[in-house]
Amino acid sequence: MPKLGMEPIRRAALVKATIDEIGAVGNLDVTVSNIAKRAGMSSALAHHYFGGKDQIFLAAMRHTLAIYAAEVRAALYGAKGHNARLEAVIRAGFTSTNFQPEVIAAWLNFYVLAQTSAEAHRLLRIYQERLRSNLLYDLRPLIGDGAEGAAARLAGLIDGLYLRQGLARKQAKQSDATAQALALLHIELGGRPQ
Repeated sequence: MPKLGMEPIRRAALVKATIDEIGAVGNLDVTVSNIAKRAGMSSALAHHYFGGKDQIFLAAMRHTLAIYAAEVRAALYGAKGHNARLEAVIRAGFTSTNFQPEVIAAWLNFYVLAQTSAEAHRLLRIYQERLRSNLLYDLRPLIGDGAEGAAARLAGLIDGLYLRQGLARKQAKQSDATAQALALLHIELGGRPQ
């Protein structure tokens, strides 16, 4: 007899275990069995809740994207003015939550999965479009017609710095990545890097 109310708890444990397992292994060559073992349950139960490995990966990525979205919303909540909002969006991408080694590994592997999985590609496009939209919202009033190009450059740098740090094989320093992205923002707004 299934325990009532356990499904959300078990699903959350499997999602966390997936992110941790990808971080430990460093790629998508993880098994449902290893994920389930890390979560303290059977692989049959993992299959019951998600259906298969790809669905578990996608659930883990949705979770990671939800955390990122919450970080952006929280940062924007207290930001006053266009410059402060732009800085908040940039800083949100490099918070300590997003810079955990296992989360970086999950993101790196998510980019790989998006090359072959239509659903992963769709999630990646949603992330990219939200980042672009958040940047454009505050760039347009500040630089008008130059906003599209500036948003593309900033989003590319944010993703590039994140991926670069993920491949660095050393402890992540979100402050360095944040400073570089903020320097480009300053240039885009007509100033010189500080």
